[in-house]
Amino acid sequence: MTQTTQASVRGSAPDPGGAPRRQPRRTGALVRALAPLPWIGPAIGLILFVVIWPVIAMFQTSREHYSSLGVLIGSAGWNNFTRLFAEADLGGVVVRTVIWVVAVVGMTVLISLGVAQLFNKEFPGRRFARWALIAPWAASVVMTSIIFKWMLDPNNGVVYVLLKQLGVVKNFNTNDTNWLGDPTTAFWCAVFVAVFVSIPFTTYALLAGLQAVPSDVYEAAKLDGANPLRTYWSITLPLLRPALLVAALINVMNVFNSFPIIWELSGGGPGSQSATTTIFMYQLKQSSIGEAAAMSVVNFGFIIVIVLLFLRASKWNSAED
Repeated sequence: MTQTTQASVRGSAPDPGGAPRRQPRRTGALVRALAPLPWIGPAIGLILFVVIWPVIAMFQTSREHYSSLGVLIGSAGWNNFTRLFAEADLGGVVVRTVIWVVAVVGMTVLISLGVAQLFNKEFPGRRFARWALIAPWAASVVMTSIIFKWMLDPNNGVVYVLLKQLGVVKNFNTNDTNWLGDPTTAFWCAVFVAVFVSIPFTTYALLAGLQAVPSDVYEAAKLDGANPLRTYWSITLPLLRPALLVAALINVMNVFNSFPIIWELSGGGPGSQSATTTIFMYQLKQSSIGEAAAMSVVNFGFIIVIVLLFLRASKWNSAED
């Protein structure tokens, strides 16, 4: 017993140089902790270059004063934010952005739920229908927006030609047929186009979730006497919740940052009456780069709030609750 105690004392005693003998253990732990760095290093570098550095540059630009030619004049402090919040159109733009995101994402998810449920059934030509659905998503958003702008041309757009043949429209090139010239109708035309291009991705995301639901769950519900509506509400939707949340989050971020649709259809005008915060940021860039950068910071804050709300909704931190 005495020999063991003496050996342990000798093992824990410092060396003649005064350094503790536990240093090799700490070094080994540090080496093990840094072992994955060669594998995750490229990803970390990419995140730093693509995400972190632009965010830092955006914050710096928002507190600087630039000329209309993009020449740095000096520091502006918080003046760019003061001027931004004093903009008369900012309140309407923010409200319109919320309506834009809620309307597009809400209609997209509801329609995609029905389409995904349809495509999850067996029917003749299902494979062709699935391939046809992906076409709007595979096409360029700018190209799709330009095509819809041509279709809604008040002079000879195919939509107005069809409406005239049906007797709904009497004459071309009038205020009644210039939907893109009116801020309200232009905004809802953009909502329609955004839903059109968002449905394919959302449908496929929900379809993947539906196909992951085990069939024996439905068989058990059928044996218990549950009707189709009750089965869908109590079984399908809860099991579809992870795919639904992911699809909704991606759609919210895409729609919030969407630029080509509104810009190609109406340019956010007249003025800023059909603009969202992303379009408004680009409009501000024409007169003040620093103020536009301040709007970018505000948009970045909105994105952070959206992500936090998603993490809360998906109970990502449920272990801490």
